[in-house]
Amino acid sequence: MSSSPKAFPVSWDQFHRDCKALAWRLAGPGNDAQWTAIVAITRGGLVPAAIIARELGIRTIETVGIASYHEYKDQGELDVIKGISGTLADVDGGRGVLVIDDLTDTGATAKKVREMLPNAHIATVYAKPKGVPLADTFVTEVSQDTWIYFPWDMEMSYVEPISGLKDG
Repeated sequence: MSSSPKAFPVSWDQFHRDCKALAWRLAGPGNDAQWTAIVAITRGGLVPAAIIARELGIRTIETVGIASYHEYKDQGELDVIKGISGTLADVDGGRGVLVIDDLTDTGATAKKVREMLPNAHIATVYAKPKGVPLADTFVTEVSQDTWIYFPWDMEMSYVEPISGLKDG
């Protein structure tokens, strides 16, 4: 077995099911909050935010643009490309606002958004161990050395077996 990151490819169907599971958790028992708005962390949070907005009947959607992965290789310094609308941030530190992202990896992006909206609820579809403490709700935890291939990043092609052997 190689020491390279574990590949975790996610199909459109699986991603939609996982987003719906996240919506169920956000609407379920113990989550009696009235969600007033969604802030999607772009770009990864756009698709789950749309699904969750539909499922929970939320019409107010804002974005915050934060780049942390550069050239799809390594997580680097955070770059806030677009801030959050003042009206959402000004209302009790974001109480009642859902912040949605596809993944919390190291938690750096979630920490940055938490500074902007200290009372918001951060929800992600997937979480890695370093990011778990910063997500209020998530669906699936994967190991820190797993690279998630989201459906919008993939095309159909041959993949070598996990063993690395060409003949399986």
